[in-house]
Amino acid sequence: MDLSDPLPRQVLQATGGWSTYFDIYGPYTALILLLLTLAGLVSASEAAFFSLSPDDRAHCRGSSLADDQRIATLLERPKRLLASLVIFNNLLNIAIVVIVTYLTWEFSQASQEAGWILPVITLVTTVAIVLFGEIVPKVYASQNNLSVARKTAALAQLGLAVFRPLAMVLVNLSNQVDRRIERKGYKLSVEELSQAVELTGVNATVEEKEILKGIVNFSNLTARQVMRARLDISAVEDDLLFSELMTQINTSGYSRVPVYRESLDQVEGVLYIKDLLPHIHEDNSFRWQSLLRPAFFIPENKKVDDLLQDFQKRRVHMAIVVDEYGGTRGLVTLEDIIEEIFGEINDEFDDEIPVGYRREDERTVVFEGKMPITDVCRILNVDATTFETVQGDSESLGGLLLELFNRLPKPGDETTFEDFTFHVLSADDKRINEVRVRKNDTSERV
Repeated sequence: MDLSDPLPRQVLQATGGWSTYFDIYGPYTALILLLLTLAGLVSASEAAFFSLSPDDRAHCRGSSLADDQRIATLLERPKRLLASLVIFNNLLNIAIVVIVTYLTWEFSQASQEAGWILPVITLVTTVAIVLFGEIVPKVYASQNNLSVARKTAALAQLGLAVFRPLAMVLVNLSNQVDRRIERKGYKLSVEELSQAVELTGVNATVEEKEILKGIVNFSNLTARQVMRARLDISAVEDDLLFSELMTQINTSGYSRVPVYRESLDQVEGVLYIKDLLPHIHEDNSFRWQSLLRPAFFIPENKKVDDLLQDFQKRRVHMAIVVDEYGGTRGLVTLEDIIEEIFGEINDEFDDEIPVGYRREDERTVVFEGKMPITDVCRILNVDATTFETVQGDSESLGGLLLELFNRLPKPGDETTFEDFTFHVLSADDKRINEVRVRKNDTSERV
């Protein structure tokens, strides 16, 4: 504000001139400048801390400098740090506004012609706070984030210590809001994205639609839904002679084989065939058990997307699925997970026609009873959760029929569920071997 012309004469006369004015209002001006400087530093600290790259953070964690260690410690709880800095900055801005409001009131009371003071002071204060308390510090801090973070780390630590209780309350409230929004949004996204694939994929090929559906449903799948059942696991006992082991390996054709003791519930490890290559000329005295690698065990309710991350971190391609009692339920490989998105993957050793089903017509398919329900849904071109309400804990088509019949069906038995008719073609006293599944047209429903 220009004090040379419009300053009310009553103020100067009452205070004894310019020197007396600065004696009275000078401390307020100095306090406002101090608070504005602190607000700028806090804004710069916020921008600097939260614009650090992962490499900068890793450097701070491994550095021996006190400032770098302080930065690493503060970033261990980023939400609490952010809340503390925001509270600190807002309190400083509020203090500036309160002091400026008080001074404006004093000027207004001392002059009868001071109607212009309020809008001018409001404009000047707003520009000062926004420009020097927010924009300039944050722009500079974003361009020099690490150096600014080091210089303001002590100030940030002070703010965190002073406003910790209030920051914890705000963080807890925001976490509850996030959980509610995330839960609601996630449910909607899965349902609506599946419909969006059908609506927007008019020009897409069947393969492209299948990939999109696989991506949408990927995070909903568990290890139990994609695993290879216990009966289909190709494993070897740990007491085999080396020649017997080589015979079984040549028969199975797999590059990784689980090794168990006495029963499949006691998996001792996994044998990588590449580890055997230097020893293929050994005799039966060779202790091949020394080549075993540790097995990776997972619960059957583990999410597939989490399992994929575990595979990447551990650099393994196979996991043994166990139940709540530690018994072996099945086996999951990296290929099984990838096939949930891209569909069946065949290499030069696989049969050209997938084993386990044959298509009779466009809407009728004959499946083996051990076929996983997820594969059945993919082949029938329906959503992976179609039978979720009736399948219970079963993961195979045979298990689904046991749930639908509430008994072990006989050949010729037939049942329906929604748009599907299941006709048992072959079964014995222990299992269902072959089932014809027909997807009925909507017009055929009574």
